[in-house]
Amino acid sequence: MKTKTLSISVVLLLAVLLSACGPATMSVADAAQAVLPGSVAAQATQPATAAQAALRTLTVSGTGKISLQPDIAYIYVGVHTEKPGAAEAVAENNTKTQKLIDALKAAGVAANDIQTSNFSIYQNNQYGPDGKPTSSNYAVDNSVNLTVRKLTQLGVLLDAAVKAGANNVNSIQFDVADKTKALSDARIAAVKTANTQAAELATAAGVNLGSIQSIQYSDATPSPIFQGKSMGGGGSTAADVAVPINPGQMDITVSVTIAYEIK
Repeated sequence: MKTKTLSISVVLLLAVLLSACGPATMSVADAAQAVLPGSVAAQATQPATAAQAALRTLTVSGTGKISLQPDIAYIYVGVHTEKPGAAEAVAENNTKTQKLIDALKAAGVAANDIQTSNFSIYQNNQYGPDGKPTSSNYAVDNSVNLTVRKLTQLGVLLDAAVKAGANNVNSIQFDVADKTKALSDARIAAVKTANTQAAELATAAGVNLGSIQSIQYSDATPSPIFQGKSMGGGGSTAADVAVPINPGQMDITVSVTIAYEIK
């Protein structure tokens, strides 16, 4: 009987000890896990940082425009001839075109500034009231692209070209030979305009400007064009080319779009 009683007592004692130690051990582990900063529970309840917040921006556009006086011109002048035979038409056209080129060189145009831009030969049929062909000629066109670097000589060159046999002036296009500085000035002006607008808007809205987040850029440099008229050949006088030609001005425009951080 004593042996049995002792065994029961030992079992009961072990049960009491285990029941007393179990909850205490779990409570310490739970408390340690809740307190440790690196634990899963601590990370789950940590608030979002400022870097994770959405970035607020202010986007504005600015334009810079620089007006320039043209200092160069491109002219298309040509000779048109018609003859019954193709060979005859080409021969006459070659003679007149060479005379035109020689006259341009004599007027001060460099050889490198005279470039053939078009040469064509085609049959040109003439028709009567009944729709039937009455005659057939061969037409030849020879055009050169002329670069004029001194605009004060433009009228003199046109006069010389017409007197030498040119009977077509297709167009006169004015330009600026070097736009580098003008483009740079226009870019600076565009950015300054955008900065001013951004500062005014930020002040009105009660926010502060931060760093620039993005810049978009575009430029436009149109050239004014004078559309010339066909002019009479060989026998023309200076009065035939007394067409008012004004180079006017050309505008170089640059646009920028800038996004600023706002705080």
